[in-house]
Amino acid sequence: MARLVLVGLPGVGKTTVAQELGRALGCDVRDTDTVFFEREGATVQEVLRTRGEVLFRSLEAECLASVLSEDVIVSTGGGIVTTARARSLLVGERTVWLDSPDDIVLERLGGGDRPLLGDQPAERLAALRAERSPWYREVASVRIDSSGELRDIVEAILSQEGLRT
Repeated sequence: MARLVLVGLPGVGKTTVAQELGRALGCDVRDTDTVFFEREGATVQEVLRTRGEVLFRSLEAECLASVLSEDVIVSTGGGIVTTARARSLLVGERTVWLDSPDDIVLERLGGGDRPLLGDQPAERLAALRAERSPWYREVASVRIDSSGELRDIVEAILSQEGLRT
């Protein structure tokens, strides 16, 4: 069982917050996108473009299952909640939903390579939020605003989840 899992839209800070939580708790951090690359030899973006989202989501759920068996902080891809299999894996975990307003998310994403946001990132992000929010709510025990300072976000998670040792 993972120590803590972070979910949320792209750009809410899952990877950055996970790394800081790992330092604070003295434990390792696993990012499902990195695990995906290690297993598949291709990036998320490459697989989405060449093999499609359905296959990608299936492979992504396998990566999630493998890291949940470790005592680590897990940072997930933004769409991990889109499959029933991944959601069923997350329900039994300590899962935190990181969330930020769309304008902050878009600023953080900049011109990054995000195939699912396409050429209309603001509209696509709003659509992803509408689609995924019920699933984030389903799997997470707490929702944390991740638009502030990193230390404040980490402190909020540590106090909410009672993770201090």
